[in-house]
Amino acid sequence: MSATAEEILTVREQFERQHEKTVREEIERFRTRAEELLAGNITEDEFRSFRLRFGIYGQRQAGVQMVRTKIPGGMLTSRQLEQMGAVADEFGSGRGHLTTRQNIQFHFVPLRRVPDLMHRLADFGLTTREACFNTVRNVTACPLAGLTQEEVFDVRPYAQKVAYAFLRKQLTDNLPRKFKIAFDGCKHGCVAGAINDIGLQAVVRKENGGEKRGFRMVVGGGLGPLPSEAQLLDEFVPVENLVSRCEAVIRTFSKYGNRKNKNKARLKFVLRERGWDWVREQIEKEYADILENGGIATPEQVPEGFGAFESNPQPLGQGALLPVVNKNGSGDAEYDRWYQTNVRQQRQAGYASVTVRVDQGNLTGDQMRGMARIASGAGDGLIRVMIDQNLLMAFVPLANLQRVYAALGELELNGSGAQEIEDVTTCPGAYSCNLGLTKSMNLGAALQDVVRHYDDPEVRKLSIKISGCPNSCGQHWIADFGFYGNARKVDGKEIPYYQMLLGGGFDGQGMARFGLAVQSIPARTAPLAVKRVLDHYISNRLPSESFRDYVMRYKVEFFRETTNDLAKPAEIAPEMYIDWGDDTQFSLKLGRGECAA
Repeated sequence: MSATAEEILTVREQFERQHEKTVREEIERFRTRAEELLAGNITEDEFRSFRLRFGIYGQRQAGVQMVRTKIPGGMLTSRQLEQMGAVADEFGSGRGHLTTRQNIQFHFVPLRRVPDLMHRLADFGLTTREACFNTVRNVTACPLAGLTQEEVFDVRPYAQKVAYAFLRKQLTDNLPRKFKIAFDGCKHGCVAGAINDIGLQAVVRKENGGEKRGFRMVVGGGLGPLPSEAQLLDEFVPVENLVSRCEAVIRTFSKYGNRKNKNKARLKFVLRERGWDWVREQIEKEYADILENGGIATPEQVPEGFGAFESNPQPLGQGALLPVVNKNGSGDAEYDRWYQTNVRQQRQAGYASVTVRVDQGNLTGDQMRGMARIASGAGDGLIRVMIDQNLLMAFVPLANLQRVYAALGELELNGSGAQEIEDVTTCPGAYSCNLGLTKSMNLGAALQDVVRHYDDPEVRKLSIKISGCPNSCGQHWIADFGFYGNARKVDGKEIPYYQMLLGGGFDGQGMARFGLAVQSIPARTAPLAVKRVLDHYISNRLPSESFRDYVMRYKVEFFRETTNDLAKPAEIAPEMYIDWGDDTQFSLKLGRGECAA
């Protein structure tokens, strides 16, 4: 009796075939529902939650959508990034936006074209599914995974499996609010685990004469208008129990999260209202039930392209065999500065990782395609999205760095100063978001113009993060200088304002330190406020004093007095009524927020 064609298929081939069928069918379901809306057969309210589950947001501009693409673990193949460049040009505004959750967003996409865009992404293993709504959002991971000497172990395979385990599941499809998970392979807090609902840090224990892999787990972190740091749940979760342990936390959140008030619906509010001991007890009950009765299984495999998984990865080139260059400088001052700030030698001898500065996370289609070519030709064929809205290439042979620098220059992506003060993080703000009050990207450009002139090393290492509203998409709470948009009325006319925060960030153990709120100042005076604080910091800091310690020593009242004349100017100049980058009077034009519609 001969075997059937289906029996001849390998386990992976069967898995890929079923996954492909699931993806294509759900995209066509989306098309059907979208056409029903456009034909007037269903209402926008009936369509909204369905749309958001597919990562499709409404914009403040009528008739177009923002499409958020999940990048599990922040990892892309060069072919995926090349495809995203094509998608940006064909369907959107000609560019993509890197987010602080390692996603890539496309704006101004007509609803009728969204299903075709989804198919184009699916051709290369990419999905928008559950990038929005009350779901487990994109699972983030350290962009330096697999590269550094101080890494405990490479967390990427575990991030991939956790991300896939909770995708398209009934439990995670309709939570009280969004739920975020982050993986760190070392203690540097590269993905800010302390502000996630679950933060996982790689740990190795000695056991029976060998080494046992696991994770230190913290839960209940979050930003938003009321930031909270995660609490320690476990010092060590063995890797084989990781999915079940995460599921126990998610089940607890699903049962006890506030489904009536979305402003108090995150897990952090359950901790605040019920107490940590009570929450921990519920997690243990759910975990015991999972161990006894079963739960969501750990996937044995993930689809091709998911989190950049490749069953046949691109082999590394032989560049590591070439001599090391620029040991004593190249003679090109701009290149040498780029090498100093953007290049990091890997634990693999002869290779370096290169951080590519992407101004406020905005990439054109041509830049995406160009980056894909460079990563494929000079690296390992992978691109890593960072939570500070930059990209990282790994396994670049040291001898090829000058050629890579030149190639990035042709794309206008060879800027130095990665993760320094002028490398500003912003959300899109009122450019496209219904909740955006101010145009945060334009303020980011204005602040860059001010801070790029400082050459003090202690100033250069500081950070600026900006959100267009209090919801923290720009992560303003964890920056040395944080700003979030608001508005005030003077003489009946609205003025764009920003709340200024000082001294946020993380300590050496990855613990969050939230910025201190100074006061709200007009958008137009924010650059001067930053300059005043920086000039005072340079003149008055103590030896080896961190910026946060300086802020704590002088206290909020001092900085409030320092900027009082900016916050409450005696006269309101005409430009005060105009947001950065605009030429018309500022006005609030808010739509319906859709983070948890």
